[in-house]
Amino acid sequence: MAKVNKNMLIGQLITLDPNIVPILMRAGMHCIGCPSAQMESLEEAAMVHGLDADILVQQINDFLGE
Repeated sequence: MAKVNKNMLIGQLITLDPNIVPILMRAGMHCIGCPSAQMESLEEAAMVHGLDADILVQQINDFLGE
């Protein structure tokens, strides 16, 4: 089982499992496809969107653990 952390780039997360995209979209990150978003860390993207990166990490890791 892969474990993600908030320092991983959005591009890395999508490469790890494209099914992570809907999790990010539900959280309000609608610019996942933007080239600049691919090079942001999950923590940076969460900060820009006013989200808690730790909660996103938990949600993604829960999904990957299923």
